[in-house]
Amino acid sequence: MHPCVHAVARPDKPAFVMAASGIVVTYAQLEERSRRCAQLLRGLGIMTGDTVAICMDNNPRYFELCWAAQRAGLHYTCISSRLTAAEVAWIVRDSGARALFLSVSQRALAEELATLIGTDVERFSVDGSIDGWRDYESTCARFPAERLFDETSGMDMLYSSGTTGRPKGVRMALSGLPIEEPPPLTHLVGALYGFAADCVYLSPAPLYHAAPLRFSMTMQRYGGTVIVMERFDPQWALALIEQYRVTHSQWVPTMFVRMLKLPEATRRLYDLASHRVAIHAAAPCPVEVKRAMIAWWGPIVNEYYAGSEGNGLCAIDSRDWLAHEGSVGRAVFGVPHILDEQGRELPPGQEGTIYFADGIDFVYHNDPQKTADSRTALGWTTLGDVGYLDADGYLYLTDRKAFMIISGGVNIYPQEAENVLITHPRVLDAAVIGVPDAEFGEAVKAVVQPLDPREAGPALEQELIAWCRERIAHLKCPKSVDFVAELPREPTGKLFKRELRERYWQGHGNRII
Repeated sequence: MHPCVHAVARPDKPAFVMAASGIVVTYAQLEERSRRCAQLLRGLGIMTGDTVAICMDNNPRYFELCWAAQRAGLHYTCISSRLTAAEVAWIVRDSGARALFLSVSQRALAEELATLIGTDVERFSVDGSIDGWRDYESTCARFPAERLFDETSGMDMLYSSGTTGRPKGVRMALSGLPIEEPPPLTHLVGALYGFAADCVYLSPAPLYHAAPLRFSMTMQRYGGTVIVMERFDPQWALALIEQYRVTHSQWVPTMFVRMLKLPEATRRLYDLASHRVAIHAAAPCPVEVKRAMIAWWGPIVNEYYAGSEGNGLCAIDSRDWLAHEGSVGRAVFGVPHILDEQGRELPPGQEGTIYFADGIDFVYHNDPQKTADSRTALGWTTLGDVGYLDADGYLYLTDRKAFMIISGGVNIYPQEAENVLITHPRVLDAAVIGVPDAEFGEAVKAVVQPLDPREAGPALEQELIAWCRERIAHLKCPKSVDFVAELPREPTGKLFKRELRERYWQGHGNRII
């Protein structure tokens, strides 16, 4: 279960295809390039247990860098290409990266980084030249395409997106096993979703994010083909499913919303018959949105709940979900527990912080306090999410604790209102936050991206407030609505809610985040 195996058995089979350019990289090419890159890393003195960083857009060199680090026994830290130079530099320094690979499209970022990361980090430009940076392709070509004599399994060390504060690096111990030996959850995920050599997997999100990166590399362990979208576009995604006879795909709920907003005639243009498994995660999916996706695509929509930390995994297919609408499934790895603020376990139906027992051990790199805060005395770990279990053991998410609004002493989780707003036919995207209020401390506000910007205004504001009040308790509904051209989201779909809140809390000493 490794590309090196498939490079021998099926050398000419595409390991991946870049959707926009049509560039195809075979397993033989991926193997040769990752070997050369691993030799380069060793030539720089980067040894087993060290770290390298990758800050690139989706491009044809991404996978060879990751597989090179994997076979060299390294931690590889994939960094969002949307971050500022200061944010990238912080992650590079915090991770202890010995080398940084930056795509030429990040040239402006490179100029700032040069003074921020110091000379002790080897700097490489990928897909072109950047002044002061070593050219990756020409440098790598000088090294032999031979396997390292000391190959051993490395793994990713990814950072949270920083939506609620400074990013946290999730670090797990290296296994010391041969490179062909997959990570613990690979077999479980493969069996859960039917991964095999005949699969074609569509990856529409940035590869620096945990799910696209790990699922794409898992598909390559099985010998399938990955179709990489350089950027997400709803109609183009449907066209790619038809063009490449895609069997498997992965999404976030905002992508579902964008596809559902396409005209019905447009959605019917494409033949999706090959599509067997559509996986989604990263954020809870509004019930009406998921119900609409199942009605459109059939019972192929599969959801899972997990984090980069690997401390637990819940999963649910379409049929089970229709019987337990809103659930993210039952545990297939780790044992979930719901605890109150005092650490006491709660019975089914009662909402609290979600913990998992018997998951993979992890630490937050260079942050022992955050590591300790994520654990109970029994060693159960949490991602900070809030939810409840039903009597049958199905888990339901209600929010992240950090996003809670406290208005007049009442705890309000904004996800319910967000789920209602996004179903309004004239709303493209929505977020609900707490803003300063002299009487109640915080007031509930919606920030909305309308489908037609020309409709933004008082009439639509009142319509949206009424829409919410017809569907959920008034205290959970927005008291006001602001309209924006676009919400601050990562390409992965994650909302930078902290950034959004900052716009309203500037100048206030007391901020509840």
